[in-house]
Amino acid sequence: MSTPSPASPRAATRFPELPKGEVVTSHETYQQAQHDVDRLARADFAVSHVSIVGSDIKSVERVTGRLSYGKVALMGALSGAYMGLFFGLILFLFQPENSSIWSVFLAAIIIGAGFGMLFGVLSYSMNRNRRDFSSVMQMVASRYDVVVDPDLAHKARNILQSPEQQ
Repeated sequence: MSTPSPASPRAATRFPELPKGEVVTSHETYQQAQHDVDRLARADFAVSHVSIVGSDIKSVERVTGRLSYGKVALMGALSGAYMGLFFGLILFLFQPENSSIWSVFLAAIIIGAGFGMLFGVLSYSMNRNRRDFSSVMQMVASRYDVVVDPDLAHKARNILQSPEQQ
């Protein structure tokens, strides 16, 4: 097994550090920066020397809805049913000669859904006064820079400044 040299692109993923290079473009959205990297890739540019760096990171919590006992019970039942299906598959693997496999699957799903519902409702009732909504947490940057190794920055700028080929 070989150890990657510190100059290789793979070494950068092992140690958290900012990439060295020049900013060739800067955008407000990640999709715009990603589009520039796609353009470089289509022009046969060495994209292993390109990074997208997000700056001014913010934590954004998007509220997706209000919680109620019914919603919590349904979400718990669904996650419990998935867990029950998983355990049913494991039982099937260890007892494949069992003739009533469908009853084992059904029982595992029902028991899993019941326990999931029970734990979901109990957890919600214990935290009800603290959190009555569901949300999704995201990390968002205010600016996204496309950074290229200094040796290739001029070539990257030329590709990105040329009109797009359709």
